[in-house]
This record gives sequence, C-alpha cells and structure tokens, in this order.
Amino acid sequence: MKKSVLFILVLFNVTLLVAQENDIPSLTWPRDLITGSDTVTLYQPQLESFNNNIIEGRMAISLKQPGKEMMFGAVWFKANVSTDLEERLVELEEMNIVQTSFPDVDKDKADKFIAELETTIEGSTEVMSLDRLLASLEDVEKEKDLSAQFNNDPPQIFYRETPSVLMMVDGDPIYKDTDDSNIQYVVNTPYFIVKDVKNDQLYIKGGDFWYSSKQISSDWVNVTRAPKDIEKLAEKVIQKDSVMSDSLIAELDEPPAIIVATKSAELILVDGDPDYKTIEGTSLLYVLNTESDIGMDINTQLHYVLLSGRWYTSKTLKDGDWIFVEPDDLPADFSKIPAESDMGNVLSSVPGTEEARAAVLEQSIPQTATVDRKTATVEVSFDGDPEFKKIDGAKVSYAENSDKTVLLIDKKYYCVDDGIWFESDKATGPYVVCVNRPDEVDDIPPESPVYNVKYVYIYDSTPEVVYVGYTPGYTCSYVYGGVVVYGTGYYYYPWYRTYYYPRPVTWGFGVHYNPWTGWGFSYGMSWGWFSVGFHGGYHRWWGPRGYRYGYRHGYHRGYRHGYRHGYNHGMRAGYRAGYRAGQNSNNVYRNRGNGVKSTGLNNRSNQANMARNRSGGNNRAGTGNQTGARTQPSNRQNNVYAGKDGNVYKRDNNGNVQQRNNGQWNSGSGASSRDKTSNQQQVNRQAQSRQQGNKQYNNYNSSRSRSNSSYNRSSSGSRGGGSRGGGGRRR
Repeated sequence: MKKSVLFILVLFNVTLLVAQENDIPSLTWPRDLITGSDTVTLYQPQLESFNNNIIEGRMAISLKQPGKEMMFGAVWFKANVSTDLEERLVELEEMNIVQTSFPDVDKDKADKFIAELETTIEGSTEVMSLDRLLASLEDVEKEKDLSAQFNNDPPQIFYRETPSVLMMVDGDPIYKDTDDSNIQYVVNTPYFIVKDVKNDQLYIKGGDFWYSSKQISSDWVNVTRAPKDIEKLAEKVIQKDSVMSDSLIAELDEPPAIIVATKSAELILVDGDPDYKTIEGTSLLYVLNTESDIGMDINTQLHYVLLSGRWYTSKTLKDGDWIFVEPDDLPADFSKIPAESDMGNVLSSVPGTEEARAAVLEQSIPQTATVDRKTATVEVSFDGDPEFKKIDGAKVSYAENSDKTVLLIDKKYYCVDDGIWFESDKATGPYVVCVNRPDEVDDIPPESPVYNVKYVYIYDSTPEVVYVGYTPGYTCSYVYGGVVVYGTGYYYYPWYRTYYYPRPVTWGFGVHYNPWTGWGFSYGMSWGWFSVGFHGGYHRWWGPRGYRYGYRHGYHRGYRHGYRHGYNHGMRAGYRAGYRAGQNSNNVYRNRGNGVKSTGLNNRSNQANMARNRSGGNNRAGTGNQTGARTQPSNRQNNVYAGKDGNVYKRDNNGNVQQRNNGQWNSGSGASSRDKTSNQQQVNRQAQSRQQGNKQYNNYNSSRSRSNSSYNRSSSGSRGGGSRGGGGRRR
C-alpha cells in the first residue's frame, strides 16, 4: 500500500550550555508522539541515500492504543534537507511517505494505522544528531575521488627544535606605500612586515618582539626596537587581539626564531630532542613534544608526518627528504591506533577506519540556505577593466582581477559569493540570484583557482526564493583516497595591480582535521602573529573560507593533547587559540546578511526556541505540532528496525534477531535460511551503525562541553573576528 503525506520532520543536534539543556527534549531514540490517549513510537531512521539535498530512508514505527495490541509497521520516506554543519543540524523538510508496510496487521487495521499516522505526525518536530544521521547512511553518493588530479608534492618542510615561527609571504614580497613616504608594507602576507625605505631595512613585529633583516627570506635577527615611525604604525594598524594572551608565543621570555617563506612551506616544531612514545597495540611510535602529528614505524624506521590531511615520510626528521604516501600505502598498524590515544586524532586520515569513513560521508552533506530573489544581491568590482582567463579543459573563463569569483560561460556572467550563484548580462552587473547552475562548472579542474565553486549548488526555486547549498569542497575540503584532505596542493598566483587579490592556499598554516569542528590550524608556537590592520582581515588571506574555529590539539608545556583529553591535558590553551583564531562561523550563509535565511539560528541560546516553536508550539516537555501532538523520549529500547523487505525486526542484547509476525516476535520461521541470514546481517549492521552514531554523538558532546567549559573558565567568551569574504582585497 502507498500513502503520501506531507510533513516536516526535523533531525538535529543541539549542543547547549548547562543553563539551556532543559529547554529541549532528550535526543535519545526512540521517541513517542502522543495525541490524546494514543502513542506512536518512532524508531531511529535508517537512511539509505543522500544525493544533493535529497535524502531517502525508512524507519520502524508502532502504534499503541488503549486496550489494543501494539501494531508495528515500516515507513519509507523521501525528503529535502536543510543543514547547519557548524552546529551539526539537519532538517528533513517536505517529507513524503512514499511507501508503507504493515505485515503485522490486517489491511483494515493498517489503513486505520496510516490514518492515525497522518493525523499524529503531520507538522511534528523530532530531534537527532548529525553524527547519528551519518552513521545511519547505508548507501551514500560519496564525493568524487580525484586522487589522480590533486598535487600532492610536499611543500618545503622546515624542522626546528627551538621556538620558531613560520611566516608566509604569497610569492615575492609586494611593497605598498603607507601614509609615511619612508615606510612601505608587504601587502601579500597577513603579518606586519614593513620596510624602512631610507635604509632599505625590513622589520617584523611579532608579539612583544621586533626583528630586522636586509632580505625577506633570511637573516632575521631580534632587535630591541624599531624606528619610532614604524613603532607608531604598528600601534595604529595591529589589532590588540592579534597576539592572543594564551598564545604560547605570548608566554615566551626569549624571542623565537623567524622563518619567512615565499613559497609553499610547512614547519615541524619539536621542543628539544624528539620524545618518542609507544602507541599501544602497534609497532608505531609518536613524538610527544610537538604540535605536529609525527609517527614512526619501528619496522622500517621511517617517520610519517601529517600535513593538510596528507601523509609524508622520511628516514629522518632533520633535513628529511619527504615523500608523499598514498593513503592506501600507510603501514597497516596506523589503522590499529587506539581512538583514545594521543595519536587518535589522526584516524580520520587513515583510510578504512570508522573516523575516516565518517569524515568522507560528511563531505557529501551540504550546508544549505534559502535565498530571497528580490533582496539578495552582490556588488562586483574589478581592478581596472574586467580581465578573464580561459580555464583549460572547460568552457569557462574566470575573472583574474576581481575579489569575487566571476565566471564567463556562454556569453553570460556568473558570480559565486558566499555559496550563492548570481548571474548578469554584464561583467560589472547588476547581478541577480541565479536559478540554474551552469553545467560547465563541473569540468573545472583543480589546477584552477576557482575549482571550489563546482561544489556550490542550486537545488530548487520558486518565484520568491532559491534553495542553495554547498558541500565542504567549497571550503577547500576534498576526498582523496578514502580520507579528507585540505586544499588541492596547487599554488595559485594572486592578482596584483592596484589591489592584491589572494587565492586559496594549501600550505603554511599547519592545517589539521578534527571530526567535530573540521579544519583548523596550528603552526609554530600557537597561532600567534597575524597582524590585522591595513591587511583587510587575516582570514581573507587564504581565500573564500576554509578554517573552522574550535579544536587545535597542539603542544603545551610538555603535554600533547588530542581532542578527547580536555582541560587537564592542555586543551584550554589550544582550544581557545583555535576557537578565536578561526572564522566567526564556518557557515558562510550566516555571515551574508539580508536576503539569506540559513538553516538554524545564529546562537545557541535561541536553538531551544527553534525546537519548541518550529510549528507554533510552546511545550517544554517536547516539541509541538499543528495537531496538538507532543513528543517525548520513549522508555522503549532503540532496537526495532525496518527491513528492506518491508518486515519489522527486533534485536535483543545478545544479538538475536526476531521478526514481527501475527502480533508476536519470532525467529522468522516462514523465511528461508538464506533470507534469515541476510535479514540478520542487515539488522546487525544497522545496530552497529546506531552504536557508532551514539559513540560519535557522545564524543562530540563531550569534546564540545569540555572545550566550552574550559574556554568560559579562561576567557570572556568572545569569538574570533572575521566577516564574510571571498578572497581578500588589500590596497
């Protein structure tokens, strides 16, 4: 039998501070929908596919009416999704029940069950974490693996055993005049690097330290002070929080060494001689006293370092001849690293692990928004007349001299800004919201600096709004060889004439992945020395988006701490550094302003209201709906499953699987031995997925709770700055 019913089912995870936790219902499954004296129990959805913004799946449900036997059934659904990846929220909207199966009851009772289901569920709101949703996906269209197309050549890798800081300059230094004709600053770097024109001397301001050199790439020495005019300029343009009070650099009494690189580079910093520790259950060692992820295989004596999600190997750390390692070629013991160990955070970069699989699955989840076609717009400007460059292998050209991503396709102009497609008949505009994404963008290769726009989508539109979204590829997070990597590895030349327009970069900031917060960075002695001022905002230096705030595992006073270790192992300093150093929000739609309605709300204090008032209810015990039903945690076990065959199954604590038939749970004697084995395997696999989802959900909440607690104990709680941007503009 087939019924179609339209309703909204919201599956999201709300992580609140202690004072807010009572504002929303429990996130456990199953959940009861209560209307009058009847109770409909919804068991955890079993998701089957997630393509674009369409999700499909099934779930087991039951109906209990007073004085009557409980009836069980299976429901298949299809829905549009809206997401908030930063808060790990997922909404299933316009959900249609496309098929039902109630083998446990006769047809007349089943029809009444469906009618009751429509009445009870329509307009309801339920709660689920993104981590549980990801674990529930049986079949998902994974991000296309472009292993052969990325540039995985190692950058220049510096190794130091004394306090050092790596400062990146985007190519040869570009000097720009200031108001003082005797001072020029380097425009293509996020640091305060200036030149005294009179004596051709360069100066760097870092924390409380000054450095000087005659040449950009070497011979930097600490000096007591700089010329007065340069010191005054530094006081004027460097924001006070550019050097954080909890940065390890801020705690140093002696100036660290300075490394200035004008080509792709990374820094491996170890506090003295490497302190090797064993990893239980493996033949691997790891280096304790470092911010970097460094392992060593005892069998081969090879070192491995993880950079931007990529593994590189060398016999020695000092003067190492680093070689890229394909993910599948890692020693087998990497997959045996215990998740709770100090090296557990690297499991997301080891193919075949649960952590890597979850990270890859998340690459297919779009961040979504609704765009008002009348009010949303974009202003496009150029440094001179528009100049477009043809992209090899695609019928697309891109504007080299704009701070926005502007494309020319089939005599029409498109601009992608903050995850939204706009179009115009003229390069300079005016631009309106686009309703059809050009197919040609799918041919853009990773060698192009605008490669990331191929991960921005248009899902649907009405005369009033356009439904849009982007997957993590837009923020330079890609799938490679069964793991996620940051950046394409290619160097993209910036634009400079009157203005400097940077391009996305892969190297230079110690980028690392965390399953809860995505990509963060920690390089040198904490993040330290971004000099925000005339540079137009440090976050603009590496392109449209990319780094999330939050976790940085780092090294702090001899303790190496992973994302599971919390305050006592130094997460306080590391978390605060990463939290404040990153974007104000990884969700680019939230920062855009007028005309864009992002999924979720802009602060956690309002999320309880979202749960209570999504459809007009105001019930603290659960979420309201239009029919007066309310939801609440069920006291039943979350051990009932909808089979692909339309039957309903239950799995006990011993792993035994029973089928619902004629009002009873039995071993499924009517099925063949082969079918029983297949059904049991399906249920066991789903049970493992639920266990894994619970584990991921609990780990995420635990990690965030510890980090929030540590952060609130040690700071005022302000987040790092960062407005929206699509590549910076610097005069």
